[in-house]
Amino acid sequence: MSAQRRIRVGIDVGGTFTHAVAIDADSFDLLATIRVPTTHTAREGVARGIVDSVHRMLDEGHIAPEEIILIAHSTTQATNALLEGDVAAVGIVGMGQGFGRRRARGETACRGIELAPGRFLETHHRFLPTERGLTREEVRAAVQALLDEGAEVIVGSELFGVDDPANEDLVVDVCREMDVLATACHTISKLYGLRVRTRTAVINASMMPKMLETANMTESSVREAGITAPLMIMRSDGGIMDIAEMRRRPILTMLSGPAAGIAAALMYARISDGIFLEVGGTSTDIAAIRNGKALVKSGTVGGHRLHVRTLDSRTIGVAGGSVPRIAHGRVVDVGPRSAHIAQLGYAAFTPSTGATPVTVERIAPREDDPADYVKVTIGSTPATVTPTCAANALGHVAEGDNCWGDQTTIRRALEAVGKDLLGGASAEKTARAILNRAAPKAERVIEALIRDYEMDRDQLTLTGGGGGAGAIVPHTAQHMGLPFVIAPHSPVISAIGAALALVRDTVERTVVDPTEADILSIRREAEEAVVRMGAHPDSVEVQVEVDSQRSILRATATGTTEMRTRDMSDRHLDDDAIVERVRQSLRGSVENLDQAAEAGDLRVFQAHAERRRLGGLLRKRTRPLRVIDREGIIRLQIADGETLVTARSRASSDMRDFLEAHTDWGDAGRALPPLFVCFRGRILDFTGLTAAEQVQGLLGVEIEHLEPNETVVGLISKL
Repeated sequence: MSAQRRIRVGIDVGGTFTHAVAIDADSFDLLATIRVPTTHTAREGVARGIVDSVHRMLDEGHIAPEEIILIAHSTTQATNALLEGDVAAVGIVGMGQGFGRRRARGETACRGIELAPGRFLETHHRFLPTERGLTREEVRAAVQALLDEGAEVIVGSELFGVDDPANEDLVVDVCREMDVLATACHTISKLYGLRVRTRTAVINASMMPKMLETANMTESSVREAGITAPLMIMRSDGGIMDIAEMRRRPILTMLSGPAAGIAAALMYARISDGIFLEVGGTSTDIAAIRNGKALVKSGTVGGHRLHVRTLDSRTIGVAGGSVPRIAHGRVVDVGPRSAHIAQLGYAAFTPSTGATPVTVERIAPREDDPADYVKVTIGSTPATVTPTCAANALGHVAEGDNCWGDQTTIRRALEAVGKDLLGGASAEKTARAILNRAAPKAERVIEALIRDYEMDRDQLTLTGGGGGAGAIVPHTAQHMGLPFVIAPHSPVISAIGAALALVRDTVERTVVDPTEADILSIRREAEEAVVRMGAHPDSVEVQVEVDSQRSILRATATGTTEMRTRDMSDRHLDDDAIVERVRQSLRGSVENLDQAAEAGDLRVFQAHAERRRLGGLLRKRTRPLRVIDREGIIRLQIADGETLVTARSRASSDMRDFLEAHTDWGDAGRALPPLFVCFRGRILDFTGLTAAEQVQGLLGVEIEHLEPNETVVGLISKL
């Protein structure tokens, strides 16, 4: 009897369609894909589409419920609720004492939280002094007064509640007795900053009724289908959390749609350094990836900062289906209206013959739009030319790609537009004019990400995902002089990302000058959090960061729900192919490429190279490093670095000396160089630490299980 398959199911809830995929957990092979319309107007909301896709997946994919080991889905519900103001009124029980009482009263009130232009969150406030302690009767009276004013869910927030959460927990406990939804501020964030912490908890609470309804409906339907596997939800930081955690902190699902695509870029496309563009029909989400990690920032709502970490995904209003605007004989813009919004088809997907008439006109898709958006009628079919059509005409789209279209229709439509609106321009010239307007929108965001995160252009690759990737990414890359790839199965890349994403949680605390004990404590707390959500303890990895400017100590833990790893031995490359992959990743003049170390499935290569700037006027000799796995995936790129090869028994002292030799001293004091450590196929990132003692303490915990003579490799970046 053959072994039972182990299948991970990912579901991406998009604006128009809900995509679902089934992936073999051992080989990462795509077993089935399903697409259903997103059910915004159904009584059950988007949960209906999620459930429908699961049932169709079981039926059409010939999948037994017991074969599924995990289901994860992204959701736009939290984001849409905020944008549309579809949230619950929140009652706030503020608390404080002594000299801080007046401050606590004002900072817990949270009046006038703007969710989107013209949409405000309704809040009500009561304040309880705590000098003499609180009784359950006092809390109950305050909660009842808030409910009488119209509050639907309650938040308990006290000055310094992160240090002593007893009163916040009392508010939640009393609400539970009253059968009222409630949340305590300290469970949402453990950072100081009462105003921001309260605001974050209030927004979280406002989402709870609707999000809980969807979660309960989804979970019950999945269980009724006979699926007992964990049900996970995408987080805004690119990880997943279990449904119990989502019920407690629904705010963490904000922007989880773009997060799913970025998770796929990391886990499936295996990007180590680059820019990921997920291109749909109407918009494109753009994010940066560095050292194999997506870059994150503090979330905001209505321009106000929250204590929530979100991926830095930036959205532009141009994509594969954007409609060009032509006025005064030139293309003046592409988008933001799409063919979908304008109720037009793509010329690329409209069959025709040489005898089919093509007419051109300009329209206003919406009442307030300018009347210069291009419409073509092919026979009797209303359509438009789009970046997808233009990319086909310029040879950017390979046959079989999701963007590949009817070449005859594309050429005839572009020729007609060029003749009528662009002074007789050819199909190619018309196509180039469209893409030359569309690509700079993406280019400006990419350049901003490179600048904001000080990324090395010589190590960047543009990676395209989404159904419209071929329409935007190749031309943008060509215009910027950067290499590009289109991710495999790009139309369902977000669903793949949901299926493969790691269980994740982040713990943040306000700590001035953290000690080794502080670091080990927060590491343990983050590790325990993801294990509670279903991560296998042996799979957990934790990165600790010290933000000395804001006195924030942060630990981010990730792990998988099962420890068994996929067998990819049939996909391992031979030595010559590995070396060739490394050479391809090194740009510029390369000399003396050597293997410096081997750590499990990872191999470390170091080269001597010459980097040229300003047309070759400036030259600098460097020692670039590459860490590559047996599949030929570049896992880490360092433009100029040094390598230390040691054993576990000597690693602590050797790493201390290694850091000491490459530490800079400046006006601000000691600055550790970026450090990575490899062993047993793992790469640990210590770039967030600020002292050698912190590195030594954390490294000791990470490698204590190794044999004394096992190889440990340290890599330092000198740039």
